[in-house]
Amino acid sequence: MLILIFIPFMFIGGVLGLYFQPPGLQALFKVTGLQPGGGTDTPIAVAIQQVTDQEEVAVISEGDVVALGRIMPLGDIVTVAPPFGAGDARISSLNVSVGDEVPAGEILAVLDSLSQFEGLLETARANVSVAQASLDQTVVSIRAGQDEARASLERLLATEKAAVDDLDRTAALMERGVTTKTVLDAAIARATEAARDVEKARATLTRFDANADGVQADIAVAEANLQAARAQHTQAKRDVEKAHVRAPIAGTILDVHVRPGERPGSDGVLDMGDTTQMTVEAEVYQTMIGRVAVSDPVTISAPAISDDLTGFVSAIGLEIGRQSITSDDPAANTDARVVDVIVALDPASSSQAERLTNLEVVTRIDAGRHLP
Repeated sequence: MLILIFIPFMFIGGVLGLYFQPPGLQALFKVTGLQPGGGTDTPIAVAIQQVTDQEEVAVISEGDVVALGRIMPLGDIVTVAPPFGAGDARISSLNVSVGDEVPAGEILAVLDSLSQFEGLLETARANVSVAQASLDQTVVSIRAGQDEARASLERLLATEKAAVDDLDRTAALMERGVTTKTVLDAAIARATEAARDVEKARATLTRFDANADGVQADIAVAEANLQAARAQHTQAKRDVEKAHVRAPIAGTILDVHVRPGERPGSDGVLDMGDTTQMTVEAEVYQTMIGRVAVSDPVTISAPAISDDLTGFVSAIGLEIGRQSITSDDPAANTDARVVDVIVALDPASSSQAERLTNLEVVTRIDAGRHLP
């Protein structure tokens, strides 16, 4: 009877001892080198830092939310591609290398289409000069023609007045019978011809008048040609930029995908990122995301870093997606549904992680304890 009572007590005591691991038992493990559950495929107690499978940590941790993640620059990695319209141009020169820090707008690479675009720019610049000269010539010509037309009109008006005066005198003489009808007809013809010449001169002068926009027609055409040439010149200057690969942001060059002479592929020219502030992109299981809040403190660990990194939750994604970070276990679930959580590292941790982009880490979020 005592044996039957003793056996359950021994079993319960063994289980409690392995679970809580009192100091005596821990000392025994330390001396013997044994590990709890060392004879099984699934250890009974494993340090949370040694767990790299999200399914394991979701079961092991209740107070903390643990998830796999990767170290990323602020704003993620930027893949720099050739400018739109670069076509099949190849890299002529590469001005940066991995690790270089560049400001926004810096020329990272030059394409071999630069000489072609520069030639088109020179042609456009020459066309602007030609159009400007044509406009200047048109303005001078119009002003000279207008002055000449006005002078001609004034002369013809004088001629018309003389012809009209002569007609009046001849008509008066005709009334007194001093002259003949032939002389009168000749005077009428001269007056009529002088009037027609005046109308023609006035019509000629009207071609120099301004249109509804206040500009003479020929000058307006010349100005339009100049504007078209300037527009072509502006477009040519923009086209020159198609041969320059510029930095879209200020940051550090993380990787270069091409060399001079090569055509950029789908990977772009290079990768860069703002490593002045490093972050961690953690993938939290959808069943655990409700426990995470912005400002929760976070501890990050990985075999590649000696000291744990620290930070806080800065953003929580709004969309549930498929897990992209998995452990090395071929049997791990690779179709889990997760939410992206962004962790901002503190300055010291950020400095330590600035050369560890894409490093896989284990993030432990102290859920429910917000930073002040």
